[in-house]
Amino acid sequence: MKPHLPILLLSLSAAALAQGASPLTLSLSQALVQAVTVAGKTTEKRIPDYVKARPGDVLAQTLTARNVSARPLTNVALRLPVPAGMVYLAPDGPMPEGVRTEYSVDGGKTFAPAPLKKKVTVTENGRAVTKEVEVQPNEYQAVRWTIAALPAGTGKTLGFRVQVK
Repeated sequence: MKPHLPILLLSLSAAALAQGASPLTLSLSQALVQAVTVAGKTTEKRIPDYVKARPGDVLAQTLTARNVSARPLTNVALRLPVPAGMVYLAPDGPMPEGVRTEYSVDGGKTFAPAPLKKKVTVTENGRAVTKEVEVQPNEYQAVRWTIAALPAGTGKTLGFRVQVK
């Protein structure tokens, strides 16, 4: 299976859009994440720009947003779908300060912070009962990050890990 890099959807605050040319550059990368043992210690090895993914492989989807303007940007919203044929696992490393992360289970139509909840109907004692349950991360279909402030000339790197189905 040869996955394609996901389509990146980007939205900016009204102030950023009013500047004309895009004040933001985006860089998307994908790397295979492998556990390796070196001198008796288990560590991670990343193989960048990996495109020959096989079922079970864990990939890091990483997005770097850089403010190339002379002005600070506020409330920069970046959305990244979980690629088709893959399952969301977890964030890729700690979240940078000043970034809010939200998730979607409806293809990116709505977003909310984790843990997400959903209603399910189950049968108990012969009766249909509606319950609220926590959505598991492997059900996430997209991630949205909102960067509160991105000073001129700076950037933030964000990402998540997926597993190939």
